[in-house]
Amino acid sequence: MIQPSTRLLLLLYFALFIVRSVSAQVEKAPARHEGDGPFGNLIIRGVTLVNSTGAPPVGPVDIVVEKNRIAQIRQVGFPGVPIDAKNRPKADPGDKELNCEGMYLMPGFIDMHGHIGGQAQGANAEYVFKLWLGHGITTIRDPSCGNGLDWVLEHRAKSERNEITAPRIKAYTVFGQGAKEPISTPEQARAWVQLNAKRGADGIKFFGAEPAIFRAALEENKKLGLRSACHHAQLEVARMNALATAKAGLTSLEHWYGLPEALFDDKTVQNYPATYNYNNEQNRFEEAGNLWQQAAKPGSERWNKVLDELIALDFTLDPTFNIYEANRELMLARRAEWHDEYTMPSLWRFYGPSRISHGSYWHNWGTEQEVAWKKNYLLWMEFINEYKNRGGRVTTGSDSGFIYQLYGFAYIRELELLREAGFHPLEVIRAATLKGAEALGMADQIGSVEVGKLADFVIVDQNPLANLKVLYGTGAIHLNDKNEVERVGGVTYTVKDGVVYDAKKLLADVRKLVADAKTKENFEITQPGMPTKAGKVGGGKN
Repeated sequence: MIQPSTRLLLLLYFALFIVRSVSAQVEKAPARHEGDGPFGNLIIRGVTLVNSTGAPPVGPVDIVVEKNRIAQIRQVGFPGVPIDAKNRPKADPGDKELNCEGMYLMPGFIDMHGHIGGQAQGANAEYVFKLWLGHGITTIRDPSCGNGLDWVLEHRAKSERNEITAPRIKAYTVFGQGAKEPISTPEQARAWVQLNAKRGADGIKFFGAEPAIFRAALEENKKLGLRSACHHAQLEVARMNALATAKAGLTSLEHWYGLPEALFDDKTVQNYPATYNYNNEQNRFEEAGNLWQQAAKPGSERWNKVLDELIALDFTLDPTFNIYEANRELMLARRAEWHDEYTMPSLWRFYGPSRISHGSYWHNWGTEQEVAWKKNYLLWMEFINEYKNRGGRVTTGSDSGFIYQLYGFAYIRELELLREAGFHPLEVIRAATLKGAEALGMADQIGSVEVGKLADFVIVDQNPLANLKVLYGTGAIHLNDKNEVERVGGVTYTVKDGVVYDAKKLLADVRKLVADAKTKENFEITQPGMPTKAGKVGGGKN
């Protein structure tokens, strides 16, 4: 018989994802009108290659793409010396040549935690996809298929055929999605997993379950060759933490829930106050900010044991540092400069304080909560960096659309936070590309710039290793020799499957979508509780 807590957990997440996908499905992406290609032959000329293999930058190189595959990578000269044309791959009539001299080229970015918008946020597919591609994201993993599996599979197929302007999509359905009732036995779990695979899903996203059910689902999923992710929700983490689920066959962990619990050495349950209520998100996230300080200390026997066991299991950590950054600096996240031109009115309202909207838990958020979360980050980042240093796999995900984190922009912030955690800039690029490809089981196809792989690239006119901020759609601030302030950077081209997109044009499209929505609603961004120009109080909900 299913345990009461498990039934409650499943019902909660059925309500969050399943009902949303049926009754509030986001509109479909329009047919592709952007991007050129794929071409019979595309030659990218004169770039500096910043690869994900651990190699240092090298350039200038010419890269030849045949349709959607890398056919040749040729070093064609030396820095500061004119390129001798006879050393370059020859272009035939009809070939497309892209002059990228002085630019930097990386593998296409992979967002391992990319929800494709939602009705509540007012984030339709065109808006989300263009924000992602405008920031160099060529592959995303949708960890719940909140718009419904059929919807996601339809867009996955259209993206594969380049019929829509969108990244490549991997579909991870939330466990139990589409079931007529909550799964209450291991047999039902196995049957659902088999049906999920038959329908065409790439994997499963879990939030937790009764241990026998969880183990059965993971075992069956692994047997079918599919992968899995888990947000270890507090309702079940005490029975199966990150180490227990990894041993049972889970392939990746989202965020960090389940890690501190695996590191407990003087308790088995989080130190909840008597007044705690999981459905009160202020309670939930306030107390989560104290979790890492309840765990075993860095360098301790327990700390080392958990690190080593997870690495031995070839387990993937997808930290999504960015999604909780507002917890340590609410004003920083709320005042991010891109909100003005890139955040939809309905999304801005969704972010605001609410007892109902997920991730809008600013009921009484202040200095004490932020200080606790800053301490949380120090330990969390230390664990993630050490995991990487010992050979563990760390990837990049954003979980955008919640907690003041915007699609595309939040992903670049994630790269900066990995840098803060101690990653070398080349290690950041590797986490954003090759490590994600490995976690998806696609390292033979994407994740690095190598002959035979798919032509997925990010091309920018500034050096991202010197300043990751040049990858933001708003660019980086620069004071030139004339004492003039200017913006530099922003992705120049995103290439996905051999299709060349003008990244800045995509972001201009997004700005127009937002401007039109604001005009239609006569909307202005205001800070929660502050009066608008009309004297009304801002920050209300829909």
